[in-house]
Amino acid sequence: MNDEVTRQSSLEPSTAELTFYWFHRVVAAYCLMFGMLYWVRLIGIYDGPTWRFDLMPTYWQVPSVILAVFFPFAAIGLWMLASWGPVIWFICAATETVMYAGFPELFADKLLIVVSHLCVALLYAALRLVIYFQKRAAAR
Repeated sequence: MNDEVTRQSSLEPSTAELTFYWFHRVVAAYCLMFGMLYWVRLIGIYDGPTWRFDLMPTYWQVPSVILAVFFPFAAIGLWMLASWGPVIWFICAATETVMYAGFPELFADKLLIVVSHLCVALLYAALRLVIYFQKRAAAR
């Protein structure tokens, strides 16, 4: 009887794992939103001076196309809890970090986006460490 209770409790996700799953879903929603914002810029719905693909300078065209495709793709992977979802998100975050922190004279200084990507990465790492240590303690 005791082995059955222990086996069943080990199959249920812990609070940290449930938090991690919901964290993936929240980040997925934000990735979908960012992807849609890049698509709005590319197709010219946004009313701005260079916010249509044919009016953008080349240094904006390349990352805009990449991020318009990768952000929704990352959202799908994160929502499905697929192992490749965080990898695609990392590519998007690294691209935007290089854009806004590395070349602020070209892409504007959007420190808030860089900081938000850093916070998401740190929270992701913290949750993974908590889950790792919980599983390690349960294995003993």
